[in-house]
Amino acid sequence: MDKLTFALAYMTSVINAPKKDEKGATAVEYGLLVALIAAVIVAIVALLGTQIRAGFTTVLTQLGGTAPA
Repeated sequence: MDKLTFALAYMTSVINAPKKDEKGATAVEYGLLVALIAAVIVAIVALLGTQIRAGFTTVLTQLGGTAPA
């Protein structure tokens, strides 16, 4: 078999080879993305928690309710 025929046979085998299953890698990527989003939400709540609570307390007070302890 000459070099050209060998090269064509090799390229054909590579093209026709079964593709790797990447579902596991995709699941890991989605998991990392969800973890990052959760971390951002936790950080925002930690930074703005007291301001958000004050805002809800103000609204509740204006509606005639009593603020929780």
